[in-house]
Formats: sequence, C-alpha cells, structure tokens
Amino acid sequence: MRSRLPYLLAGFGLLILNHAAHAQERDDRATILNFKGIQYMSKDSLFYTNFRFRMQNRAGFSNKLDRVDNGTFDARIRRLRMRIDGYIYTRRVSYSIQLAFTRSDQDFDDTGVANIVRDAVVFYNFSDDFYISFGQNKLPGNRQRVNSSGQLQFADRSLVNSYFTLDRDFGLSLNLSKKLGTMPIHAKAAISTGEGRAASGTDEGLAYTGRVEFLPFGDFTNDGDYSEGDIEREKKPKLSIGGGYSYNDRTIREGGQLGRYVQNPFTLKTAFADAIFKYQGFAYQAEYMRRDVDNPFNIIDDRLNQIDGPEQQETYANKGWGINQQTSYLLNKGYEVAARYTYVHPHQQIRDFEDQTEVIELGLTKYVKAHRLKVQVNGNYTFMNGILSNRTGDNLWGGMLQVELGI
Repeated sequence: MRSRLPYLLAGFGLLILNHAAHAQERDDRATILNFKGIQYMSKDSLFYTNFRFRMQNRAGFSNKLDRVDNGTFDARIRRLRMRIDGYIYTRRVSYSIQLAFTRSDQDFDDTGVANIVRDAVVFYNFSDDFYISFGQNKLPGNRQRVNSSGQLQFADRSLVNSYFTLDRDFGLSLNLSKKLGTMPIHAKAAISTGEGRAASGTDEGLAYTGRVEFLPFGDFTNDGDYSEGDIEREKKPKLSIGGGYSYNDRTIREGGQLGRYVQNPFTLKTAFADAIFKYQGFAYQAEYMRRDVDNPFNIIDDRLNQIDGPEQQETYANKGWGINQQTSYLLNKGYEVAARYTYVHPHQQIRDFEDQTEVIELGLTKYVKAHRLKVQVNGNYTFMNGILSNRTGDNLWGGMLQVELGI
C-alpha cells in the first residue's frame, strides 16, 4: 500500500487541478484544494500548501485638457504578488499569506515604509459555512474591494472605491453562510485596529465592520459573484445584493486604513451597498458608498510619517458619497466589451478642495485563460462639476494597456 501512495497522491493532485480550472480567487479566505498553482501535500496529509504568483504589467497615457500639460505616461509593474495558502495538521486550521513586491502595492508613498506583507491570517473552519479568522486580511467592505484585483474587468477599481474604501487591517473576523429556503445568505463581521497594514498597535479606538449578502436566485457558478464579468456564462439569472457599515473610532490616518498619519484622531463612518447580476454573458454591477466624519480637517503628523514634507501641512478626510456602475458582455472567443460610469460627490465642507467628479470608461478584454491570463485595453474621460465640454480646462482623458498573468 505504501508503494502506491505516491501514485494515489499524484492522481488526487491531478483531480484537484482539473476541478480547479475555473475556480475564482478569494481574498477573504484561504484557497485550499480548489485552485490551480504549485501544490504540495505531505504523505500523511497533515500539511498542504498552494503556492502561486501573479503580475500586472501596464502602460498608460493621460492628458489634462488645459492646453498646458502635454500629457503623462505611466509604464510599470502595477502588481507583483506571491501568495501561499494551505492548512496544517487539519483542514480546520488554514492560513493565507500574500506578499507584494512593487512600490505602489506597499503603501510606501503614504507611510515611507515598505509594507511587503498584505495578508498574514489564520482561519479556523468550524465547517464550510462557518469560519473565523485572526490576523491581517481584507475587511468585509464594499464589493469591489472584497473582489481580488486579479478578478477585475478594468485595469483599476473605480474612483468611488479610491475615495471611500476600507482596506486591509489587523483583527478578528467571523464569517457565516446560511440558506433561507433556497436563498444563500452570507454575513461577515470584523473588529480590527482601524489603522491598516502599517499598524504596530493602536492607542485610540478600534474599527467595527459588518457586511451581509443575499443571493435570491442561488449561488453563482464557481463563486462568480466574487469576479467581474460573466466569464462563466450563467445559464440562469444570478443576483447578489450586499451592504454593510464600518465605524472606525478615532483613527489616526486620513482614510482609516489608508493615507498619511494625522495629529488629531477622527472617527470615520462608512456605509456601502452594492449588487451584481449575471446572465448568459451579460453582467451588470452597481455600488454606492457614503462616508461621514464630524470634522474632516486635520494636520499631517510629521512624527509618524517617514516622508519629507512641509511642516504643519493641512489635510482632510474624503467626506461625501459616490456611485459606480459598470456593465459588460462576453463575446465569442473570450472577448469582452465593458463600460463604466463613476460619480463622486464631495461634501460641502470640502468642496473648496475636491470637485464633483465623473468618469466614463470603456474597456475591451481578451480572456486567454479566464482571469489568470488576460489582456485589457481601457479608455477614459474625466470631467469636473458636471461640465462635459471642458470649458474650465480641468477635464482629462487617458488610456491604458494591461497584461495580467498568474497561476
């Protein structure tokens, strides 16, 4: 029997890879035995590791229509990440580690520190539908943030996400899935430091975040509600409706988990609601976010920010609301056309510093191997304060080419 064990394990591994061909990457839990990658299982089945990487290479151009700026080019490695998932001793105890190797992925520009570690989290799985996590991981925030950046149909997340999103944080989370009749319901809650990846502790308050999702028509194929575009070509209509709230008590960063450190802690209250619909290659999703803070103005704390800058520099939190909508259709041979409209409305308190901003984007994606290998071409037009014609010279246009490859 012992001599047959390596062959049995090899055969089991092939079954795993074959089953995993179209599985979606999840950032909110470990991917175990259901995803392609370099996999290893000990002979006694007490240890399992799934190693993989992905990269996003891009070249872009943007131009402000002010007759002065002749445009800027952006050519770089946007993301280069390594991820290791697995379990130890029992499948109930799993883990996920994700490291980042590019400057834009390390929160360096805000903190002056290269935060290589994106995820370092341990899960205890009571069952497939109930687990807890402890460590650094994504908070259960808005849908586009919860989705892996490798599952997006545009090169970047929307401007609404950039302004109001939650991010990774260190803490404890509880995740529960149940069915109300035939309708799956997913509920998630987290208590975290509120200071993001750079946190070394907190002397102030904590962050409390919750999210709930309803799927009235049943589960999406291969967790398709956690990816953009209907690459699975759902045979029946599928819909997921989600929403939640985050209360970040006395954070000392501009955006809670993101941004520069400030002198006077302030409390951020963020609400979000979203939905995604897919059917026979057609996909539509919408997302609404709103952030409130009693006094959005603050001063940069030069003692904590390890970057050069003027003393007593003023700053503010992004207070206001925004909505993002995007739709797409998957054509033959893996080509997808997509369109996105984004609207951000800053609160009156910060209107002297932030304009009402709208973005129209068009995208063409060629999926070579689902989201694991794809080529994306995006074009965008940004206009301020509802003036589409660019009379003020503040509007912008741009384009981007991005290639994503991963295992």
